[in-house]
Amino acid sequence: MALAFDEYGRPFIILKEQEQKTRLSGLEAQKANISAGRAVSRILRTSLGPKGMDKMFQSPDGDVTITNDGATILEQMDVDNQIAKLMVELSRSQDYEIGDGTTGVVVMAGALLEQAERLLERGIHPIRIAEGYEMASRIAVEHLERIAQKFDFGPTNIEPLVQTCMTTLSSKIVNRCKRALAEISVKAVLSVADLERKDVNLDLIKVEGKVGGKLEDTELIYGITVDKDMSHPQMPKQIEDAKIAILTCPFEPPKPKTKHKVDIDTVEKFQTLRQQEQMYFDDMVQKCKDVGATLVICQWRFDDEANHLLMHQNLPAVRWVGGVELELIAIATGGRIVPRFQELTPEKLGRAGLVREKSFGTTKDKMLYIEHCADSRAVTIFIRGGNKMMIEETKRSIHDALCVARNLIRNNFIVYGGGAAEISCSIAVEAAADKYPGVEQYAIGAFADALDAVPVALAENSGLQPIETLSAVKSQQIKENNPHFGIDCNDVGTNDMCEQNVFETLIGKQQQILLATQVVKMILKIDDVISPSDY
Repeated sequence: MALAFDEYGRPFIILKEQEQKTRLSGLEAQKANISAGRAVSRILRTSLGPKGMDKMFQSPDGDVTITNDGATILEQMDVDNQIAKLMVELSRSQDYEIGDGTTGVVVMAGALLEQAERLLERGIHPIRIAEGYEMASRIAVEHLERIAQKFDFGPTNIEPLVQTCMTTLSSKIVNRCKRALAEISVKAVLSVADLERKDVNLDLIKVEGKVGGKLEDTELIYGITVDKDMSHPQMPKQIEDAKIAILTCPFEPPKPKTKHKVDIDTVEKFQTLRQQEQMYFDDMVQKCKDVGATLVICQWRFDDEANHLLMHQNLPAVRWVGGVELELIAIATGGRIVPRFQELTPEKLGRAGLVREKSFGTTKDKMLYIEHCADSRAVTIFIRGGNKMMIEETKRSIHDALCVARNLIRNNFIVYGGGAAEISCSIAVEAAADKYPGVEQYAIGAFADALDAVPVALAENSGLQPIETLSAVKSQQIKENNPHFGIDCNDVGTNDMCEQNVFETLIGKQQQILLATQVVKMILKIDDVISPSDY
């Protein structure tokens, strides 16, 4: 490509060798698409499992992110290829629906594409491969249901949930504190869960973090934390049995909606204006006092005069609180958000056993803790860490653990991790392949081989001999007819994932297989790549 100018000085672009450029179609297009999908899968493959490696990204702004969360890695990658974008969407779908398994689903899709490429080279039509994959995915999903076990838990017996969350956290950078973080996640989910309806609203769990301290200082607060402090330094820092007025109206005189001009040319006029404003402030503060409020939380600002008056009236206040925090405070304290002072009544006040301002370290960082609320269905997980990157990665890890606990409440069936479920499905799919007389049996057999990619990647990332380890575990499963045997990533000394307490949710594993199959079928059916220059 070159820039040239005509006789009038107008620029135009010369595209060199434009005639030699050809559009990809047919088998070439399919192989190019498969190559792009496999490239994305290879990037994530080394991040799989408890010994998986992390990736570091630097944004155009210079911000650095270190993570091994599949969805986050693909979100941060600047992907131009359309097929690679499909893989990004695949990981995002798994994250939205399940919350965990975002790396495994992409590794699985990459393995299916690799097997499909071999079948295409043998002359098998892509549609027949796609149909075979669909049959195999149904066999695998049904087999998962057969080997799944029911997980009994309750508000007093949370150990099964904790063990499953620990499996999720074991592959994260926070795995040294996985027990404590798993317990915090489970307690948070059970606090907001409706066990009768088997429903969990994760929006009620606020995950907050502040640099400083160590990871072990992470705590669960049965209430809300707000990254604010009292509006006046002389206001009390601790309020017991607080009655909270939650306001979305500012502490300031009303402003006319039209353009206006006020001329003040005498001292008397200034005094009158000042007295009028004072009366507005007095009236607002008095309305809060009359209904019995002992703390005011306001979404908007109030100026120094209102702040001074609130302090003298012994009415603590917090300003500039965000709308999301206001909603959570209202839910936790059982209060109502009040848009006008005239609507303030005692029934609309929120109630909390303790409101306190807490300082951190040697800095001036302060936060407001609203605890022992009337309705503790809104909780906060407060994370501490050595730097911002650690806190952000811990937030992502906690999110995965929360989603796993939520999924178990929705459907309390589990399968065993460490590649045990994939190996068991691979054996079942391979056995079923011979029952299909058509060409699809090759695709079903290839699907069984692709299922082995996850345990192979786990073995590779753990420093084990992948082929030998997989062969030994597979023969052990067949010999003892036990689907609990997987890859001993942590070198505990036993392959039995039941003994190691390595669990995964049934719906999460099924979703991985179904989503990976759907995306691979879509990629296989693309036989022409048309760019804008082609039309």
